[in-house]
Amino acid sequence: MTNQREHGKSATLTADSEVANITLNDLGWRNGDSTAFQQQRSYLEQNAGIKGLALVEPQEIEKARDLFYRDGFVVVLNALTSGQLGSMRAACDRTIHDMLSLDKNRVGNRGSHRYSFGSASKTGHMMHEPEWTALIDLPTVTPILTAIFDSSDYIARGGGGDFCLPGATEYQQLHYDISDRTTLGGREFGTFFDPAGRISLRDLPCPYVCCNFLMVDFTATNGPTRQIPGTQNSHARIPRLADEPEWMKLSTVCPAPAGSVLIRDPRAWHGGTPNLSNEVRAIPNAEFYAPWFREPMPRSMPEVLYSQLSKHGQHIARYIVADGELDTGFREDLGTTPKVFKKSN
Repeated sequence: MTNQREHGKSATLTADSEVANITLNDLGWRNGDSTAFQQQRSYLEQNAGIKGLALVEPQEIEKARDLFYRDGFVVVLNALTSGQLGSMRAACDRTIHDMLSLDKNRVGNRGSHRYSFGSASKTGHMMHEPEWTALIDLPTVTPILTAIFDSSDYIARGGGGDFCLPGATEYQQLHYDISDRTTLGGREFGTFFDPAGRISLRDLPCPYVCCNFLMVDFTATNGPTRQIPGTQNSHARIPRLADEPEWMKLSTVCPAPAGSVLIRDPRAWHGGTPNLSNEVRAIPNAEFYAPWFREPMPRSMPEVLYSQLSKHGQHIARYIVADGELDTGFREDLGTTPKVFKKSN
């Protein structure tokens, strides 16, 4: 099969009729031999990981807020109970199998063996699934979000997250998830714009928070997220992957245990790393806007799930509850890989 994404077109994926019979952690390594990467595994095990990575408990609200302000991210332990973690793992397993039934060759939608849940979904989010909706208002996370935004009147944007399969052997280009208004290929992206040219989105307080929940322990070799501390307000140009200094490639959020949440400012530079292990690394998420910030939000949550939320959950999710039936399921091409994540970069 020709990967048409390399030519800037949507990929024509090949269905996988056998995926239902394959266990989750056996879904990867379609394009290579895992034994060929032993030297790289050893190197990562010895060198990867942010030195002095701070891990905080949910009750350490001020410490979590201050680390978030300083670094552009913070890891909070025990964000999910064992029951919540088990339920979310089962939902990820089910969803990953459904997505990969469309992609036999593991072309991915964020590079080979690498996928975004939300980009694959017809709604752009996963809020039509009850396990994702349950992430909107957690007692371990809500007080920290309230502290970060200095208000409980923030807004639920939706949620999705990503996963990488064993065999995702490439680094993902460093990037950020939100920027000033710009036009690319005739399409407009972003909303913030200062016509006087005095300030950018990076000069503002945090407008947007993403909460990624760890389904497995983050290790040096299973594709942990790399975060470049303190870049949320940086105006510097992100280096191309070929020019990226080695310390940035090794700046991974590990070790960190399953059930934790990586709370991050999407303006901070971050990217995926190789999954050279034998387990799928999934980080489903929920996303939130500051009370004063808006970008277009699709109505991605069914009313029946909205009605089951707490009073606070309903208040912050009021802009994403659907008026009627939602067309759920996955796009035939799983959303395609954005140009920035293609190997040529």
